[in-house]
Amino acid sequence: MTTEKLIEILLVEDNPGDVRLTLEALKEAKIRNKVNVLTDGEQAVDYLKRKNGFENRPLPDIILLDLNLPKLSGREVLTIIKNDDNLKHIPIIVLTTSKSEEDILNSYLHHANCYITKPVDFEQFSEIIKKLEDFWFTIVKIPHNGK
Repeated sequence: MTTEKLIEILLVEDNPGDVRLTLEALKEAKIRNKVNVLTDGEQAVDYLKRKNGFENRPLPDIILLDLNLPKLSGREVLTIIKNDDNLKHIPIIVLTTSKSEEDILNSYLHHANCYITKPVDFEQFSEIIKKLEDFWFTIVKIPHNGK
């Protein structure tokens, strides 16, 4: 099943290997998507607030956010997004290596929509991305921000 709407995905991840795996899994997607990749939390906030070179970028329909980022951590980015009336409606999937109970609890307290610990195995990682895609883009209805 495909959708007519192009899904705008913002991937905020500083690990090149994880970026590559995520893009590869999304490339095989059943839905049409466009992925914008940013490698630090400061860029992510600028992108979402449409400043510092990101003025004409569309808001994403969904954000895949790592917690361990340079400049601003994913934790800080999550808090900024969910406290901004223009951004807080965007679903955020925390996709991180952290298994810390504190990180899990704090992510949900700051209104993350889900929290997933990245597996180290390529096949498992790919399977998780496919399941995310199936759930978030096939089953769940999300507001579309992309233009």
